[in-house]
This record gives sequence, C-alpha cells and structure tokens, in this order.
Amino acid sequence: MMRSTALPVFGARLKRVRTAVRLKQHGLADLLGVDQTTVSRWESGLQTPGADLQAKVFQTLLPYRSDDAALRRLVETSPQCIHLVDEATHVCLAYSASRARNWKVGRRDMLGISLWQFATEEIQKAEQELEISDWWSAVSPEPKLFVTSQADDRDIRISAGQILWERVYLSDGTPARLVSGRGRPA
Repeated sequence: MMRSTALPVFGARLKRVRTAVRLKQHGLADLLGVDQTTVSRWESGLQTPGADLQAKVFQTLLPYRSDDAALRRLVETSPQCIHLVDEATHVCLAYSASRARNWKVGRRDMLGISLWQFATEEIQKAEQELEISDWWSAVSPEPKLFVTSQADDRDIRISAGQILWERVYLSDGTPARLVSGRGRPA
C-alpha cells in the first residue's frame, strides 16, 4: 500500500505546475472546492496542506497535463541507470531497464507512483536544499549532484552512490526531473 508523504516547498511546486498547465488560481480553487485565497496562501507558503491534500491537489491537475511519449521512450530505452519524475510530486513517469534492475522492480511497477515516499535522508536533505538555491525560480537551474546511502524498502531498493538531478521540461511546459545514478563516489 502506497503512503502519502508531504513534499517540501509545496507552494513553489504547485505554482510551477498550475502555471505550466495554464490554470488560474480561482480555476484550481473551484476544482478543489476551496477559495482562491487558500490557493494563494499555499503558493506563497503562508499555509501548507497535509500530505493527503497535497496529493489530491496534484491529482486534480493531472487531466490538464499532456502525455510525453517521446521523452518517456528515450528514458525507457536508455542504457543508463536513469528515471524521470514529475518535479512537483516525484511521481515516476519513466525509467530505464537498468534502473528497474537497480530498484529490483518490474518495468512498469513504479509508474504513476510518487517516489518521494522512498527518499533516503540524503535525498530529503538535497530536496530541502533546493529551497535555498535558485532551483524553483530559475528556468534552467544548475544540476544538483549529491551522495545518498542505500535504502531497502519493501517496494524498492535505492543504491548508495551519487545522484544527479537535472531539470527537463515536458511538452506541455511542465518541469520534470531527470535522475541519473552515478554509482559510488570516488
């Protein structure tokens, strides 16, 4: 059973996705049954909803998103150990065969699932560090390289080593994150 986990910097994530899909605050508010002021408070960081409501908000935005088959196919056929996630939710969009072997999962098992729930302490820390960088405001932020420890969850395995995050954009303008494994640090 997958669990909802709150995401850091929820407001910036929400604003980036909402504007990418060209939905106004009041439009999202109507879809969620809240007022526009609530959406504004979320985006400004004055209020942060709990993990379940965060998941509902991003789920509500899914129908406004386009499918990016070409990028997904490039990731899936890559010989490298890579995966692609929605930057706002960490929902897995695609992963290579070598990543599937590394995670010890099937080729489709993790698609549509937020990988945030499996994040190691180092991954969580690296995500928090994005808040104090220009990651959320820059169109093309510098890639983020960091080291993580191994984690064995009942659903997925994360290998120890270097991880590289790079922002890419889906065809609808939504930011995604290409995640590359670099193996053990030198």
